[in-house]
Amino acid sequence: MTAEMTTRGRDGFTSALSLLTIVGRGAGAGPEAVGWFPVVGALLGAGLGVAWWGLDRLLPSLVAAGLVVAADLAITGMLHADGLIDAADGLLPHLDRARRLEVMAEPQVGAFGVTAAVAVLAVRFGALASIAHASLRSDVLLLAGIWAASRSLMALAMIRLTYVRDTGMATAFGARGSWSRPIVPVAGLLAALAAVLVWRPIAGGAVLATEIAAFGSVLLLSERRLGGYTGDVLGAAGVLGETVALVLASAKW
Repeated sequence: MTAEMTTRGRDGFTSALSLLTIVGRGAGAGPEAVGWFPVVGALLGAGLGVAWWGLDRLLPSLVAAGLVVAADLAITGMLHADGLIDAADGLLPHLDRARRLEVMAEPQVGAFGVTAAVAVLAVRFGALASIAHASLRSDVLLLAGIWAASRSLMALAMIRLTYVRDTGMATAFGARGSWSRPIVPVAGLLAALAAVLVWRPIAGGAVLATEIAAFGSVLLLSERRLGGYTGDVLGAAGVLGETVALVLASAKW
């Protein structure tokens, strides 16, 4: 590996970490960042898994779950939660395409966004509080797999789909198709699948499948109503996919 490749890899990781978390904020965004989305997602999920296991040893399950939900919001800078709110306000009401994009760019929060955020956060909290803790390893594998899958899907969407704004998040990564090869997020998905299968062989496959389906449903809605995606749409898809996956993980298998 050359010094240039090492530097590019380090810059890509720093850029992805800066975009997806509050760590390293201020680092410039570049095309190399997209390939690191699955890694950042896995690290974020693993860290939350460790915290979840430790807090559950010290506190009631409801309190531990609430703190993990809050920690996720804090570490991500509420980036994806904000995307969920904006996407709900823009995609769900009866509006024309131009107005949908305007609403999603406005700082005001509407009824659709508030309702979506409250419902999703409540479900995430309930699901985390209901999942049985088998071991530290199982908690880490489950959350690392779910969080890595959502970021892998974000990267895949950015590579394959059309960004509908002239300015914004995706413009920092270059022209569509030039950021990364699809094999990178696909590899991330396979790694996420391996993690959840180790967590539980049968349930893990179902968890990942439902996450992909939920993520895809948001993209499909955006494709029909906007003709592509925005950064808010990716955030909403990621949050919804993770939430559905947590719900299925909490099922009585």
